[in-house]
Amino acid sequence: EVQLVESGGGLVQAGGSLRLSCVASGFTFDDYAIGWFRQAPGKGREGISCISSIDGNAHYADSVKGRFTISADNAKNTVYLEINNLKPEDTAVYYCAHDPACLPGVVTGPVDYWGRGTQVTVSS
Repeated sequence: EVQLVESGGGLVQAGGSLRLSCVASGFTFDDYAIGWFRQAPGKGREGISCISSIDGNAHYADSVKGRFTISADNAKNTVYLEINNLKPEDTAVYYCAHDPACLPGVVTGPVDYWGRGTQVTVSS
């Protein structure tokens, strides 16, 4: 059974940083792309970053380039998302996704498995 478990969210002030974690299980970690999406209140789910299973490269949506860094620890089956210089508009539930479409500048569905999400709230 595929499982994705996110952690690391919380309440932070604008300008602060967070590192989100996604622990994956139930599949061969290296064989699939893993991505991060977020959903702000009243908005749709937005793909923001992923690590490709094809080339191992990290890809980002244009809206988050420069402040977000994705990385993976294959030994721990864990993907991280570091967010720097947090802004109030980063407030959202952040979800880990199994096997999204993962291309330069493109992070999108369809996604077959989701984590439950971790809440990030940024105060101004």
